[in-house]
Amino acid sequence: MNSKEMEQKIIQNYQKDEEMMILVFAQWCVNHDLDPFELYIRAYPNQEENAALKHGLSLTVPKEEAGEVGDSTLLGVLSLFGNDDLAFVVTEEMKKMKEKK
Repeated sequence: MNSKEMEQKIIQNYQKDEEMMILVFAQWCVNHDLDPFELYIRAYPNQEENAALKHGLSLTVPKEEAGEVGDSTLLGVLSLFGNDDLAFVVTEEMKKMKEKK
């Protein structure tokens, strides 16, 4: 494998991992009756519509069929990709949910 092929493989792996992070975020939102687009816009107000999030949301399942996505799992995945602003917004929502209980 030459360096160009290796570079391409690394990029593809990163993109697959990023898609998984988006799916975890989207499913967590679905499971908690939250709008992932609204949370994303709060975190990144200057960004255009996020096609990757739209695709990720299309892959989610209804919360009745979904497995649990733990809060710490979501925050860990967001952290791995440097989505600190989104993690902050998510943490705010987690606090609101705990206050309602």
